[in-house]
Formats: sequence, structure tokens, C-alpha cells
Amino acid sequence: MELRTVTVVGAGTMGNGIAHVCAQYGFDVVLNDIKQQFIDRGLATITANLDRQLNKGVITEEAKKGTLARIRHSTDLVSASSTADIVIEAASEDQGIKNEIFKTLDASCKPNTILASNTSSISITEIAAQTKRPDRVIGMHFMNPVPVMKLVEIIRGLATSNDTYHVVKSLAEKLEKVPVEVNDYPGFVSNRVLLPMINEAIYCVMEGVATPESIDTVMKLGMNHPMGPLALADFIGLDVCLSIMNVLHEGLGDSKYRPCPLLKKMVAAGHLGRKSGKGFYQYDAKS
Repeated sequence: MELRTVTVVGAGTMGNGIAHVCAQYGFDVVLNDIKQQFIDRGLATITANLDRQLNKGVITEEAKKGTLARIRHSTDLVSASSTADIVIEAASEDQGIKNEIFKTLDASCKPNTILASNTSSISITEIAAQTKRPDRVIGMHFMNPVPVMKLVEIIRGLATSNDTYHVVKSLAEKLEKVPVEVNDYPGFVSNRVLLPMINEAIYCVMEGVATPESIDTVMKLGMNHPMGPLALADFIGLDVCLSIMNVLHEGLGDSKYRPCPLLKKMVAAGHLGRKSGKGFYQYDAKS
């Protein structure tokens, strides 16, 4: 199966990044979200990131214009997905929202359309169960920022076919990403390893072991991490971190995945990290 048209559901951080790389590598893209203002914000981010690539000499002005020209947009999910060869869902990390999206996609898309989710932790098997094409449902977990990061976790649901897997693997390679096959378990590989480390760093703050700055410095200088776990949590979004920890805790049933009470308290207070201006660090509009 040859993929030519990609619909991306969700114009937020991950969705606009996925739309960017797909259009940059020659695919016709439809970017969908529930409000035009979300789409406009996503398109502005794509333009800014293309300008950054242009200034670094990574792309030409012609390539920038071509990328933007290949991106259409719509607030109507049905029309946005009706002609797609593959749909990549990058909506909120909420299973109820994803279930409804996949029910709609299953009804509106062509019978052979592949339905992929960029979920970072939710079961692909459970998402696929909302459709009548579970063999054509798969996880395609990109890393943030999508235009820069090479990894894509490709997650097989229980019913995902070999044909679907190989088509999606080929798509990732055409985007110059490195696809890694992963089976469907809570958190997959990346977040099953990463999020408990972040959660433990938050426990260290809560228990007064050290300040956020000290914890991040230890991990950067002692473990050679490019970013400390608490700065990374702010970058990901503390609400997203909490959602993933809840999935791990509920899905695996082990107390070692219990979300730190401080994380829950900060999310309840609206301290979500960079996107809210305050998390473990303070952020202004410029930063």
C-alpha cells in the first residue's frame, strides 16, 4: 500500500510536529482540530520551526514554501479524514477522547485506511477495539520535538497485522526516523522507563532531598543527561506526566508506579510546566 495523504488529528505540540515532517517529506497533509484557533496556532508553530530550519541552512526557501503548500486544514474530522491513506491521531492523552475519535474515524475513513495513534501510554489494543478494523490500527509514538527527534516507537496492538506494521515502518523511514517495534504494554518502552525516573525525582523534591536545580544538575553532570528530569517534566507537561503515571499504575498494578503526591498537587493547582508558565521552574513568554 502506498501512502500519499496523511490526516493529523490534533494541532498541538505533537500534532503540528507530525504534520510538519510529513509535509516536509512530500506527503499531502490535512491538519485537523476542534477549533480554528488551535489550527492557526499549530500552523504558526510549523512556520516558525521551518524558519528555524531555513536559518540553519537545513532547508531552502523553496522547500519551506513547498512544505506549507502541502498542508491543508479543517475543523471537520469527517471531511478531514475521508480521503486519507493514514490518519495519525495526536489528540489529548485521554482514553475517552481517543475512543470517540477512533469511532468517528472508523466510520468516515476508507476501508483500507490505517488508523495510527501517537499515544504515549494508552493501550493500542483498547483503542483498536473501538473500530471494526483492529488489524489496521497501530501506535506511532513520535518524540518531542518531532522535527528533531529521530525515534518513533511503533506499537502493535493484539490484532495489528504484519502488513499494517510494515507500511507504517516504511512511512517512518521515509520521514528519516528510526522505527522501533514495541508490543502493547502500558507506557510501551520509552515512558515505562522514563516516567518512573521523573516520578522519583519529584519524590526527591517532595521529601526535601534536594532542590529541583540540584537534582537536575546531578542527572546532567553525573549521568550525562542532556536535560534534567524535572526540567524535562516541565517540558512534557506535568499533566501529561501524571496521566502516563496513572496508566502505568492502573495497567501494571504495581505500587512502584504510584504517582507522587506532589505531582498530583501541582497538576491540581494548574502548575503544568512550560505551557502554564510555572512548574518546577518559572517561565516567561520569551523562554
